[in-house]
Amino acid sequence: MLTSKTFLRKTKKGNILKIVREHYLREDIWCGSKVCSECCAKTDDQVLDENPTIACTKHNYGHYLVLDTNVVLDQIDVLEEDVLKNVIILQTVIDEVKHRSSTIYKRLKDVIGDGRRKFYVFVNEHHQDTYIEREQGESINDRNDRAIRTAALWYQKHLKAFPTQKDKRKGIKVILLTDDRKNREEAIKSGLIASSVEDYVEQLTDAKGIGDKLSKRNFTSDISEKDATYPSHLTPAQIHDGIKNGQLIQGSFQASRENYLEGQVNTEKFEKPILVQGRAGLNRAIDGDTVAVELLPEAEWTAPSDIVLQDDETADPEELNEKENLIKEVKVVEKRPTGKIVGIVRRKWRQYCGILQANPMVGSVRNIFVPADRKIPKIRIETRQYELLVSQRIIVAIDSWPRTSRYPLGHFVRALGKIGDKETENEVLLLEHDVPHSKFSDLVLSFLPKMPWIITPEDLKQRVDLRGIDICSVDPPGCTDIDDALHCRPLENGNYEVGVHIADVSHFIRPGTALDNEAASRATTVYLVDKRIDMVPELLSSNLCSLRGNEERFAFSCVWEITKDAKIIHTKFHKSVICSKAAMTYEEAQNIIDDKSQNHSIAVSLRGLNSLAKILKRRRIENGALVLASPEIRFQVDSETHDPIDVEAKKMRETNSMVEEFMLLANISVAEKILQEFPECALLRRHPVPPLPNFDPLIKAGRNQGFEIDVSSGKALADSLDRAHKSDNPYFNTMLRILATRCMMQAVYFASGMLQQEEFFHYGLAAPIYTHFTSPIRRYADIIVHRLLAACIGADKTYGDLLNKQKTQECCHNLNYRNRMAQYAGRASVALHTHLFFRNKIQDEEGYVLFVRKNALQILIPKYGLEGTLYLVPATGQPTANFVYNEEDQSQRCGNIVFHAFDPVTVQLSLDRSNVQHEKLVLKMVKPFIKDFSVPSVQANTGDAVASDDKMDLDVPQTLPEVETPSKRKESETETAQSKKSKKKKKSKN
Repeated sequence: MLTSKTFLRKTKKGNILKIVREHYLREDIWCGSKVCSECCAKTDDQVLDENPTIACTKHNYGHYLVLDTNVVLDQIDVLEEDVLKNVIILQTVIDEVKHRSSTIYKRLKDVIGDGRRKFYVFVNEHHQDTYIEREQGESINDRNDRAIRTAALWYQKHLKAFPTQKDKRKGIKVILLTDDRKNREEAIKSGLIASSVEDYVEQLTDAKGIGDKLSKRNFTSDISEKDATYPSHLTPAQIHDGIKNGQLIQGSFQASRENYLEGQVNTEKFEKPILVQGRAGLNRAIDGDTVAVELLPEAEWTAPSDIVLQDDETADPEELNEKENLIKEVKVVEKRPTGKIVGIVRRKWRQYCGILQANPMVGSVRNIFVPADRKIPKIRIETRQYELLVSQRIIVAIDSWPRTSRYPLGHFVRALGKIGDKETENEVLLLEHDVPHSKFSDLVLSFLPKMPWIITPEDLKQRVDLRGIDICSVDPPGCTDIDDALHCRPLENGNYEVGVHIADVSHFIRPGTALDNEAASRATTVYLVDKRIDMVPELLSSNLCSLRGNEERFAFSCVWEITKDAKIIHTKFHKSVICSKAAMTYEEAQNIIDDKSQNHSIAVSLRGLNSLAKILKRRRIENGALVLASPEIRFQVDSETHDPIDVEAKKMRETNSMVEEFMLLANISVAEKILQEFPECALLRRHPVPPLPNFDPLIKAGRNQGFEIDVSSGKALADSLDRAHKSDNPYFNTMLRILATRCMMQAVYFASGMLQQEEFFHYGLAAPIYTHFTSPIRRYADIIVHRLLAACIGADKTYGDLLNKQKTQECCHNLNYRNRMAQYAGRASVALHTHLFFRNKIQDEEGYVLFVRKNALQILIPKYGLEGTLYLVPATGQPTANFVYNEEDQSQRCGNIVFHAFDPVTVQLSLDRSNVQHEKLVLKMVKPFIKDFSVPSVQANTGDAVASDDKMDLDVPQTLPEVETPSKRKESETETAQSKKSKKKKKSKN
């Protein structure tokens, strides 16, 4: 059956345009119920039970559930519970959910795909008895509500004709679940059974704990408006008009980690973020929200507070007012644009990990949830499982934040496991950093090649056969996702042929497939200390795409003809077949280079590569490339328990630099090629020039040590850092470079057509153009670049999204976000394992003062790559050590002892586990000894407990911008005891 509707529309030129919309309706769409004998359905299409049984005290008869859209959007955590079965999902609902939330749509599809759950999709929009037209003046939302009621009524009438075996006199009933009061009233008026989700769930007799998962999104407070804690938000229309006329500014809200009454809004209008302070100023914004800000008059601008404020649920109103006043202390010279948040443009709420705050009220269902992320406020939830959950890490979702509530309202989602358990903490780490880590779905896995996989003659016709060349790979120990290999061989004309061969992942991952979509969503492989979260399934990452030794593999090769002084004569790209002759670690490759008695082909190739790499690196540095530093550590972990048993700073060898130089050269060569061919849609990578104020800490630190740091250009900065050496402090230059790293901006992906070419510059590498080509196993950006390069050389076809700069830019946003979260997750994993390593340990270590603060010393411990702040506050109950801060030379004095940046110190490290939410490494001063402040060496006092006063919070290592200095971190640089033993065996054989 075909229905049509005609519209008359007037064009801009005044012509009348006739539009006819046709809609196909069918009468053979089945209802999905096994009790039905009328619909023409196959057995596989009958999903709903013939005798549905849900233990419900109010609705104690066989029934199916029909859901409206808001129930799915708001109560998805309830719908994921196994107790709810025999549910009808209408096409109207699916279409609305897909449009409004891709995340919830995916979760709903997963529920529908679980055959045990009995969720049936009914295509009501194409059924001749359930399709309805939108009436004149009717909103889309009202029309959809009416469509849902119409479909529910059809089901009620349809099923009434088929009595069940349990009750021959009655058919299966239908219950419409809706939290919309108006929709519920209309349904009841039309003869339907309708219920709110809360009312229905409360009647379930075998669903313990499901009530905790009810969303509080439609919460209404009985507290009067005069008692409201926060100002009202502007309406969406008011926000739109305010931004349009310039009265309001839109930006992204970033909460402070140290002060819960402070935050900032990053906008394009100001170079520095807009400061927001106090409860009214923050106005219920949560970290990551897109907000509308009203700028205050310049006379009311203020500065960030030096006060560290921890939230306190038990504080009385007077104390809270005092805290509000603390943050209003202003230093005139540091005033920043200041504003107040007046509306929320878009929420960026997610599920949060944390613990329940201790509740002194026995039996109370109202509890406070404390998130692990300090930037997220506490959340009020209701749960009847407090005694069970108080010892667990749990997940909570935010539902709403009424202006009458000090904290947002949310609901319990699920428990992760016992607090302190390593697996639980790893799960928290991944969830808090939004790292996709679920198993690959069957749909994704269905796009993998069938095994056994072999190279066919047809494959060889389309590729250059390089299996006879002595190619090898050099990687960190234990690396299984080997995505690059190299070769170097002399040519008859005296030059070298050098090749970088990269795993041809794009051969296996085709555009638009479920495998491609999953890789695009994950965007990067995430490396933790004891595990790896792959971007692509293991069959590809560790097998078919990994360039393992003595195995034939597909590659994408970049081959240069290079003179002995590293000048490029010619560059070519081609798909290839290779067979790596050796897969080595950095140390193994270094041993071959250094052992002059080894003159086999691999040794000759490595020495050629190493000599050319040194020239390339020198030339890059002469052009202004930066050699920066960051504290990096590696763990030796037990092969069975995966607990850390030793830790040390990462060692760098010439072979690290050798591989890095050719990876950089390949990336630059490919960037030039794809930009030449696709000037509008090439996926590139840039590193913005840092604003000059970013360098102030570096300049001051250098000046205090007698060195002038010139930051007028990257070349000037590089030269200044090269000159800054102190004979009495061999670690001084490294620390100065660590400070320089702190001043950098984040390197980001972008589409070439979105920026001017002068903005392509990569500051850290001093390269006018750059991209990522060399790690497609672990970075989705490289897969896109491979596809572009393949199109350039005619090895593959283009497709719509590849040549759409808007789509490429959208992809880049996700790549940048996932890349940043992966970095943070990796650092958090190092922090977790550092805590595990220091459990039940107290030990002295050598360190250096990195920064001198007004009330603290920031100290770096090179052995472990740790960095943290030692507050100049004595242990409780002891006389106060009198520290005096000198702002001019940035020093701290106590008696005749003076601390400057880069001074050596000895500190005592141990772990404070008093706060189960946030364990802390604590630091105490050992040397120099200061009365009433320092502690005796651990050798003299091994049994003392560690006080929690003069301690530092250690983010291990501190968050750094990823600036793309030459670094190839394909693995987390961890080494199991087992792999270390095998390495020693190899050495003894050699």
